[in-house]
Amino acid sequence: MTARAASLAPQEQQAAMFGAAPAELSVTLATGYTVRAHTDGCLAEAHRFLYGDQARWFRAEVTVNNLRPEAQARLGEDPAYRAALARRAACEDHDTPCIRASGLEELRTRLEPARLAEVRAAHRAEITAYDQLRDRALHRAAALLAGRPTPHPKGHDPS
Repeated sequence: MTARAASLAPQEQQAAMFGAAPAELSVTLATGYTVRAHTDGCLAEAHRFLYGDQARWFRAEVTVNNLRPEAQARLGEDPAYRAALARRAACEDHDTPCIRASGLEELRTRLEPARLAEVRAAHRAEITAYDQLRDRALHRAAALLAGRPTPHPKGHDPS
């Protein structure tokens, strides 16, 4: 942290790092949740530098990071799964035979991979963008660091 940043109040530090303006980027997920991000602040500037297109990276990252919740939401739409869930809910908390007899875990184990595969197929473009932008960021970061010594974790030069 720079001396200037250290002199800022915690709220000002947070605004400088994460942005202070209204969040301009927004993605509403299939699960119904909306994720927002700022386009100002140090983090946004770093995203633009590393990924090239902050908005494209934001959409891809949020989507890829939420594939499993979307698959789980689809699982909840399955009538057999909902029936097993109801059977499980009727069990006492520690009634292991009842819990096993509900069939919920077996059904989840069988259905979840298929739902995740469906979701991944539906978001192939976002997954491709995520991979491409992440690779770009890796190359940008490596190039940036190539001309600089890597700082020692303790803050001093071990030589």
